[in-house]
Amino acid sequence: MTGPGGRAGDPERRTLDKAAAENFPVAPFFLPRAWRTDLMAVYGFARLVDDIGDGDLAPGGADARLLGVSAADAEDRLVLLDAFEADLRRAFDGTPRHPLLRRLQPTVRRCSLTPEPFLGLIAANRQDQLVGRYETYDDLLAYCELSANPVGRLVLAVTGTQTPERIRRSDAVCTGLQIVEHLQDVAEDLDRDRIYLPAEDMKRFHVQETDLAVESAGASVRALVAYEAQRAQNLLNEGTPLVGSVHGRLKLLLAGFVAGGRAAIRAISAAEYDVLPGPPKASKLQLLREVGVTLRGEG
Repeated sequence: MTGPGGRAGDPERRTLDKAAAENFPVAPFFLPRAWRTDLMAVYGFARLVDDIGDGDLAPGGADARLLGVSAADAEDRLVLLDAFEADLRRAFDGTPRHPLLRRLQPTVRRCSLTPEPFLGLIAANRQDQLVGRYETYDDLLAYCELSANPVGRLVLAVTGTQTPERIRRSDAVCTGLQIVEHLQDVAEDLDRDRIYLPAEDMKRFHVQETDLAVESAGASVRALVAYEAQRAQNLLNEGTPLVGSVHGRLKLLLAGFVAGGRAAIRAISAAEYDVLPGPPKASKLQLLREVGVTLRGEG
């Protein structure tokens, strides 16, 4: 489905329009224009690689053609990810084919970005094609190291504020946000034959996979979701001092990231941890309240 203001024939616009549906503000108006431009370029990359990995590209094969993938391979996600990685490398040394990577190229140069965070996001989506279950929480954290943490590291790099301690705090925030998103999307992920609830925790709470494939969660599933939501809350709390380590408009942006996760957890709690009918979503008012709480108690 074409996003708000998007056009079915414009894969670049369609991808960028998805920013409005995220739990956190991607590139809000109060940031300097250069930061907004660079953050949207990074977002475009991250959103497109996820769409490739999830099979959510626009119908018609426009993205595959842009990446030089034949019509015969246009539905092969691993082939598409390989082609996308090759185009990413051209963004660092050459001329990329896809417009979202051409948009990214000036950001790479201006901010002296390295390929590693981008390659991590591609690796996470390759893993999604091969791994659909996670035995332990540590296994899930290792996945989040690829699927989530690079985004926060890129935000710090774009804003020129990366330090080892900030990276550590950012990783905690990003992993917490990823776990929250997994909780919101349990039913959707199951439709893709993926479960991001650790198997050891499912066993502990006496939850079977069939318990996730119903319209409304039973008591055991709700208890499991509450347990994982608390883990996500703890990670967000661990990362919150990142907000206090920066100043000005960047402080407000990072508070928005943390607040987005906290507001989503509150929405999950308000739904009594029944995430199976659909993802519980926080209102804009709830998000703003959490931004205020985060700024007052940043740690």
